[in-house]
Amino acid sequence: MDVTSLLSSLGGTAFTLVFFIVALSIIVTVHEYGHYIVGRWSGIRADVFSLGFGKPLWQRTDKRGTVWQIAALPFGGYVKFAGDANAASAPDAHAVEGMSPEEARHTMPGAPLWARTATVAAGPIFNFVFSFIVFTIFVLIAGKAAETLVVDEIAPVPYEIGLMPGDEIKAIAGQEVPEPGALLGFLQELPREGAVSYTVDRDGQNLTVTGPYPYPVIVAGVSPKSAARDAGIKTGDVITQIDGTPIETFWGLQEYVTSHDGAPMTLTVWRPNGDTSAEGGETFETTLEPRRRDLPAEGGGFETRWLIGITGGLLFSVGTEPVGLGEALLAGIQGVWQIITMSLSGMAHMITGAISACNLSGPVGIAEVVSTSASDGVSSFLSTVALLSTAIGLMNLFPIPVLDGGHLVFYAYEAVRGKPLPDRAVNVMMTIGLAVILGFMVLGLGSDLFCK
Repeated sequence: MDVTSLLSSLGGTAFTLVFFIVALSIIVTVHEYGHYIVGRWSGIRADVFSLGFGKPLWQRTDKRGTVWQIAALPFGGYVKFAGDANAASAPDAHAVEGMSPEEARHTMPGAPLWARTATVAAGPIFNFVFSFIVFTIFVLIAGKAAETLVVDEIAPVPYEIGLMPGDEIKAIAGQEVPEPGALLGFLQELPREGAVSYTVDRDGQNLTVTGPYPYPVIVAGVSPKSAARDAGIKTGDVITQIDGTPIETFWGLQEYVTSHDGAPMTLTVWRPNGDTSAEGGETFETTLEPRRRDLPAEGGGFETRWLIGITGGLLFSVGTEPVGLGEALLAGIQGVWQIITMSLSGMAHMITGAISACNLSGPVGIAEVVSTSASDGVSSFLSTVALLSTAIGLMNLFPIPVLDGGHLVFYAYEAVRGKPLPDRAVNVMMTIGLAVILGFMVLGLGSDLFCK
């Protein structure tokens, strides 16, 4: 039994909590290490690097005098630089009193403006870089679809399949297939029938075989906090009927759900048991109610749709070929940028009331997303951690006192005026910033508890 299975067997709450702490610890370590290492390079001494808050459970002091510790409350972390009044990096007005200029240079308040700015900005930047590295590595590992449509693996389905791994598909339903990158658009134009013909090259011979529609209702993923997950639907399931009506294509499922405006529906589900034949599975029924969700629209903005919370998968996976480093790096940048733009757009639409505040997730909702991704495998978990790393890096850049963005605003004021804000003003603004953050946390928690 692997670690994930073991934790899952202990109960949902334990599983959720453990992986939430693991994900948060990774993100916090990356963020705080960015502050620490750039501060060190800038000549600012770090007194404490803490993973967690509260009573230290483990400590070690390195040769530079920095105390590295793991604390009892594993929900965050901090770097306390010389001259900081507390873990939130509030300045200590008396920290550099009596110090020589050389000694004061190694404290946060006594360091040059450029050094303080670089040190504060490094945390969010390291979050972005971490996500970029993860996305780039995944693209390098996964590769891209080969130029020819060669069947790699065939998903278990309760239908007769004429295809075999290694077949090169030349045509479907008499229509010549395009390059794999344009396959999904091609499939939308095919006749939506339960069984279609495939023209294939098999070991040098051209054959015509019959098989299921290439985009049947195979569950490739189940969204957290979705009707499908609550109904017990799992990855790999095949939905064969809705309300007693056979459903043979994923497009048909989408149209049925959209047209019924959230009405309860009964799904007939076939679940494989390891045997790829039509007889090698079990069939059951489950009832669910689609939920309203605000989704990004192609032209920008959001659109509201009824969803059950599953993503579809093809009948077969296709062979891949390696991706060049430049292409992978570009994909990594695009992945980070997409998260940033969608997050900003979502927040703007919530503020204006264009979409529901239920789209905001608090700690409970985030923990559920993390645990769901962990149950789906290592790659899914790491992808979620990378997504959250970018989101947390972005949040820390908001111009709210207490957050890194608030400190950067203070430094911008200092750059313009030639002197820092008075300590009293800083303290008042830090208190206001803390209240704003707590307000967002309450709003997010309310969304977790009262929104479906």
